[in-house]
Amino acid sequence: MLRADDLSVARGGLRVLDGVSFTLTSGEALILRGPNGAGKTTLLRTLAGLQPPLAGRIESEPDALVYAGHADGIKSMLTVRENLSFWAQVFGTSDISAALDAYELTALADRPAGMLSAGQKRRLGLSRLLVTGRPVWILDEPTVSLDTHAVSMFARVVRDHLAEGGAALMATHIDLGLNEARVLDVAPFRAKTPGIDEFDEAFL
Repeated sequence: MLRADDLSVARGGLRVLDGVSFTLTSGEALILRGPNGAGKTTLLRTLAGLQPPLAGRIESEPDALVYAGHADGIKSMLTVRENLSFWAQVFGTSDISAALDAYELTALADRPAGMLSAGQKRRLGLSRLLVTGRPVWILDEPTVSLDTHAVSMFARVVRDHLAEGGAALMATHIDLGLNEARVLDVAPFRAKTPGIDEFDEAFL
C-alpha cells in the first residue's frame, strides 16, 4: 500500500534523513520512533506528498493516502457535524455517523468547533480520517491533547481500520497497545551533519 525506497528528506533545505526504506502492507501499522528533531515529521510530510524528497522513491496507489498532522484542520465557526460533512464532501463520501460514534462526538454534533475543549477538537480532527475513505493513514503525534479514554478510542479506531484492510504509519511516543505494529527507528537514518568547511563549500 505504501513503499519508500532509499528515501532522503530535508527540512529547511538541510538533509535530515538518508536511505529510509520500508514497505507498509494491508492490515499493517508502522510506528516511527526517534528523538525530537530527528526528522519524523519531515519524513511523514514527504510521504504524504506535502514536500518533495531529495532522493529515492515513494510508491502508493493513487488517492490512497490521508495525512493528519499537528493541526486539527477544523473550522471553528462550523459545528462538529458541519466540519465532518465538509470533509466528507471533499473526499466524495456522505455518511458521517460512524465518525461521530467512533469518537463519542454525537452529543456534540451541533456545537461550534470553536467551543470544544482541546481534547474534543483533537477527536474531531482525527474523526476526519473516517470520512475520507482512504486506506493509508499517515499520522503525526495523533494523541496530542487526548486523555487516557480518548487514546483508547483512537487505538480502537486504528485496530478496526487495520482489521478492514487499511494501514497506518504514525509517529507517536504513546504505547497504543498495537502489539502487531512494527517499529521503525529513524535514528540510524539521520544524515551526517556537514562540517563548517563542507557547509561553506556548498555555496561556492
